[in-house]
Amino acid sequence: MNPQPTVAQRSPIVKDMPAGTYHWCACGLSKNQPFCDGSHKGTGFAPVKVELTEAKKVAWCACKHSKNAPYCDGSHAKL
Repeated sequence: MNPQPTVAQRSPIVKDMPAGTYHWCACGLSKNQPFCDGSHKGTGFAPVKVELTEAKKVAWCACKHSKNAPYCDGSHAKL
């Protein structure tokens, strides 16, 4: 049985991001959305490592159901 992620919110989290390494929360339990805070431990989920080579605006998936994770693909509209 595959665990289902918790929906953190039903819209993307849009942020201006500097270049760097980030760990996107895949489980939906982090209190630091859209980033991992370690809340996934024991859930079967793991964060997704993201390397941004330049600063840009990012629409992070917050529903945790995107087929293009960690980026929003509009899946929240179908939940």
